[in-house]
Amino acid sequence: MSENLEQSFVAQLQANQNIIHKICRLYTAGEDAHKDLFQEITIQLWKAYPKFRGDSKFSTWTYRVALNTAITLYRKTKRTISTVDYENHQHFVKDVDYNYEEEEQIKLMYKAVYQLNDIEKALVFMYLEDKDYQEIAETLGISEVNARVKMNRIKGKLKKILNP
Repeated sequence: MSENLEQSFVAQLQANQNIIHKICRLYTAGEDAHKDLFQEITIQLWKAYPKFRGDSKFSTWTYRVALNTAITLYRKTKRTISTVDYENHQHFVKDVDYNYEEEEQIKLMYKAVYQLNDIEKALVFMYLEDKDYQEIAETLGISEVNARVKMNRIKGKLKKILNP
């Protein structure tokens, strides 16, 4: 691949890595699993990047690839992840420490969201990221009306979980 393509990818990844960290936080329970999923999502993004046409925003495309990767990996009963030697690639993206202390105040919400199914988790995540229903629908491959209906049902579910 060309160096220009690589530089473009690295710049986009650095600008959008918090999306990946948040998805990792949502689908993993522990720092090692978080790092493994982050690495796998990054690999999948890199593999798919040459096919990124720009029909949607890079962040929307990142959400879709990251969510699909997380859902696919964590649905499997046997979690074997093929990895690439990180040492040879770490200079491309600056490692930014993910501060777990900042998220303590939303710990209860994560516990409640963790009880939802995979699609519900993705929808809540994007909703909390202030994504509009059109972008949520596009990312998840459902209609905008379906996204709204699902979100209203999820809100009710979360209320029951948080206020038993």
